[in-house]
Amino acid sequence: MGGAFVAAAVLARLGGRIGLPTIPLFILAGILLGPHTPGVVLVSDPHDLEMLSALGLVLLLFYLGLEFHIDDLKAGGRNMALAGGIYLALNVGAGLGFGFALGWGVSEALVLAGVLGFSSSAIVTKILVDTSRLGNPETKPILGIIVVEDVFIALYLAALQPILSGADSLSTALVDGGKAFGFLIALALVARYGTRVVGRLINTPDDEILTISFLGAAVLMAGVSEWFGVADAIGAFMVGLMLGSTTSGKRILKLVHPLRDAFGAIFFFVFGLSINPGDLPGVVWPVLIAVALTLSMNVISGITAARIYRFGAQPAANIATTLLARGEFALILATMAAAAGLDSRLSPFIAGYVLVLAIMAPLAAGRSEWLARVLPGGKPKTTEAGEDDAGASGSSVPERTSV
Repeated sequence: MGGAFVAAAVLARLGGRIGLPTIPLFILAGILLGPHTPGVVLVSDPHDLEMLSALGLVLLLFYLGLEFHIDDLKAGGRNMALAGGIYLALNVGAGLGFGFALGWGVSEALVLAGVLGFSSSAIVTKILVDTSRLGNPETKPILGIIVVEDVFIALYLAALQPILSGADSLSTALVDGGKAFGFLIALALVARYGTRVVGRLINTPDDEILTISFLGAAVLMAGVSEWFGVADAIGAFMVGLMLGSTTSGKRILKLVHPLRDAFGAIFFFVFGLSINPGDLPGVVWPVLIAVALTLSMNVISGITAARIYRFGAQPAANIATTLLARGEFALILATMAAAAGLDSRLSPFIAGYVLVLAIMAPLAAGRSEWLARVLPGGKPKTTEAGEDDAGASGSSVPERTSV
């Protein structure tokens, strides 16, 4: 574990000098020092760091929940559902069509629909933090789409599991889906009406006790969420959503920051450990086609979401590039596909596709103004300081300088 931290830190320092984001560098460290690459092998079995990786994901989404207040959900519920529904329809639909076009099988096409359809909550969170955009107006629809995705993921997994396992009982799928949906409703009700009670329970002047309390709550709820068939990340997100609205919210935000950064790095490092570069050459063309398809769907989705929220070209570009990454859910589907004995080309395809987008997304998000120039209403205005106006081209939000 110490070697993983040091390797990630060294590569991040080197990359920072030439302006590269940290996410692909953490992943690269895992690839170079993992069991599939010649040379020094720090970790021979990625499962050795599995719990630390899970903790990294939990903390990333917990932090996201702290930043995304419950009032944002109440105020933008209709627009959030509309933007998220359109995003899913475009991306999941494109993934399903792509899967059938490959001709690998019906079950394989359903897996590919999920792989191409859902963004990586962890990478999206890290991009928003690294680009200092958590306060930008377009961040609300980005987080709203992530929330809608996570709700749909729970239902999608519940429906897909019996298909991959060969179960012919529709009732089993309905029961699993109902259990997951019921748990999500319960979490939403607690977040909506139980914030005051939760605040009293968590509040303490002692930073040590407060840290143990919020960390225990986030990890425990993540585990309970998994038991109900909901992604652990959404459970941690909901806990962050509740605690962020309490009187201790600002202190928790400050205390969790170093934990998020440290274990988030391990999450991406472990992701790199799972990638075998030797399997990638055989699926190069399907990967490139899928990447191009995902990029196109995200641009369309970004423009559509910006129209819904009455934003301009720059926010549309930020939405499109931030949501581009695919990650943890795709890897879950790869594991399920391998266990079900589906086409052997699925695993290397998913690894290559996720790796390319995990590298491309942070780079594209950091240079989203290039995309904004070619979108409808592009060529954003320039302030006296020479910076782009994030709300250009008819945004209804107050002017804000993009970071």
